[in-house]
Amino acid sequence: MEDANDTPGPQPDEAPVRVKAYVYRLYPTRKQESTLLWTLRRCKELYNASLEERTAAYKMADVSVSYGMQADQLPQVKQERLEYQEIHSQVQQDVLRRLDKAMRAFFRRVAEGQTPGYPRYKSNTRYRSFTYPQSGYTIIGALTPHDNKGKKTCRLKLSKIGHLKMVMHRPIKGSIKACTIKHDGDQWYAVFSVEQAIHSTPVHPSSKTVGVDVGITSYATLSTGEQIANPRIYRSTEQQIKEAHRKLSRRKRGSHRRNRAKRALTRLYRKVRHRRQDFLHQTSRRLVNQYETLVFEALQIPNMTARPKPKKEEIPITTEGSEGSTTAAAVPHYLPNGAAAKSGLNKSIMDAAWGRFITLCACKAEEAGGMVMKVAPQQTSQVCSGCGVLVPKDLSVRWHSCSTCGAELDRDENAALNVLRRYELQGALPVRKKGKPTRKVGRGGKRPTATGAL
Repeated sequence: MEDANDTPGPQPDEAPVRVKAYVYRLYPTRKQESTLLWTLRRCKELYNASLEERTAAYKMADVSVSYGMQADQLPQVKQERLEYQEIHSQVQQDVLRRLDKAMRAFFRRVAEGQTPGYPRYKSNTRYRSFTYPQSGYTIIGALTPHDNKGKKTCRLKLSKIGHLKMVMHRPIKGSIKACTIKHDGDQWYAVFSVEQAIHSTPVHPSSKTVGVDVGITSYATLSTGEQIANPRIYRSTEQQIKEAHRKLSRRKRGSHRRNRAKRALTRLYRKVRHRRQDFLHQTSRRLVNQYETLVFEALQIPNMTARPKPKKEEIPITTEGSEGSTTAAAVPHYLPNGAAAKSGLNKSIMDAAWGRFITLCACKAEEAGGMVMKVAPQQTSQVCSGCGVLVPKDLSVRWHSCSTCGAELDRDENAALNVLRRYELQGALPVRKKGKPTRKVGRGGKRPTATGAL
């Protein structure tokens, strides 16, 4: 189960709701799998054709094509392309909504001065899901909260496709709002978006507050001195992934052997992803059940994993001409900037998935009546937690030793204590709100200046 990041606000005279996603494994037959793949390909074609229409209309006629204009053309598309009559109408509408969402995000980034990233055409490997946003799906024989079985085999009825075998490992609590069919390598999943009403605020059984310092040597160190070992999930499978990549590169494109090698590589990546997700869920659940308030550093992970800037140096070189004349020229030379070591550190940081871990803790704490707070991360490992004196130390130094007060403890534990004390003295950092675009696009009007990205 994955928790959504955004929770809709309460409506007048209505209880607030929480949005969740329940994921279940599907086991289609060969015929049903071919139908699912065929549906994915048609949805991909519709997405690419709609994107081409928007791009061409803006380049050639300076016209903005909206979702409503493209949705009105769907009946005509079905008349000209009869195969689209075999796809549920709301599935096709959701394809257009997906494109409209991507375009709106593009122009929002343009207005905010960010790197725009114009939506690109999808290939078969990049378009992996389609959605029934309102209707067209039914669960037959679903698992109920009163069932004693841990798992239950039921059927998922999809319009225009048929009855698919589905294994439910947990009952759905709430009102189902959408169903997404997702293709992951050689496996299929059903993702249900569920709204759960919040009738009362839960009370956490504990009143403890703990500071948490995430790291690489140990995954997390608590202010109580407890350390959570880093599983290094990707690192433990990295050699197998490299061998699978080499095997794939030696296969001829379009051959059956290449397809088998590609499926083997996909299974390895999926195994790594599932193992990491399982570790994050279990660790976050244990911490949320034990402590009411979890205090983390407000880490800027994209900045921490940024590529180091090249160090350029101009070397003057003097050359002699044919008539004895000399010419001076400067040849660029690049000095070592530690990029190799930094790439290894970046890989370990991404493998740890600190951002996902903090998000899961926040979602679980909200349900349990707890809180997740963030404080400024500056110099939490450099300041002594005993006397507050600055003790500079290199990243390779893993032990904190203060000559002023005589404090001797692990570097990460010292940082966790500083995180907790900073929260108790200064409070949490204010929540940063996402910026909104300053320029709006009117119906049929011109868009913000972004022709360079088209």
